[in-house]
Amino acid sequence: MSDCGHNCNSCGESCSQRINPEDLIEKPHKDSHIKRVIGIVSGKGGVGKSLVSCMLAKEYREKGYKTAILDGDITGPSVPKAFGLNEEAVSNGEALIPVATRTGIDVMSVNLLLENETDPVVWRGPVISGAVKQFWSEVIWGDVDTMFIDMPPGTGDVTLTVFQQLPLDGIIIVTSPQDLVSMIVGKAVKMAEIMNIPILGIVENFSYMKCPHCGERIDVFGESKLESIAEGYGLSILGRIPIDPEIAKLVDAGKIEDIPDKYLEDAVSAVCAV
Repeated sequence: MSDCGHNCNSCGESCSQRINPEDLIEKPHKDSHIKRVIGIVSGKGGVGKSLVSCMLAKEYREKGYKTAILDGDITGPSVPKAFGLNEEAVSNGEALIPVATRTGIDVMSVNLLLENETDPVVWRGPVISGAVKQFWSEVIWGDVDTMFIDMPPGTGDVTLTVFQQLPLDGIIIVTSPQDLVSMIVGKAVKMAEIMNIPILGIVENFSYMKCPHCGERIDVFGESKLESIAEGYGLSILGRIPIDPEIAKLVDAGKIEDIPDKYLEDAVSAVCAV
């Protein structure tokens, strides 16, 4: 049983290690009341999960909902930078308090605990997974309509921990237009199916760009395979984010909340429907 993932719903065998999946779920802090939890995932790195997490939280907040981001990408945290957060998260003596963005999105990230944001986090997998659980259970989030968890790339320790031990209501898969899109989506879909996590849909980043002179749409990475991939896996397409220097400029300046366009309206609607 060395490869047991404690996902007994997918196993027909009887064993001494059989655990009710509900028994694995971590409880949030007693002063946290989180209505729904959505994971932002991908089968590989570099496709823009953090960007999607931040933009999704921004658009969701603009509809008047209370939202939060748990930055689960412990070794590559970028959420604070996108929102221009420089202050350290503090404790009230009992638990940590998340840092609020300019528009009121609560954020917890390892970079809010480091003396210097460029300090590397040189931890092994179990320690990283433990930190993510602490961000869930040892942070006073207060009343939250939806928490978005910015997941690390791939299907390793942290993703498994979140899928097993945090009460996910669904995931959104982030991908890009290149030919390896089917592999990216396939890995995430299959892991979600194994772990019985609902998939709300798929968002394509780097989808296209517009010529700054004539406005013509340019498919930088070639023709997107998004429609055929989404149909093949039975997924809803929840948004396309273009390559846009203005988006990059605002993110680099810590002003992601100033992006005027609403590229993820369908994704927000899918979250609200959960």
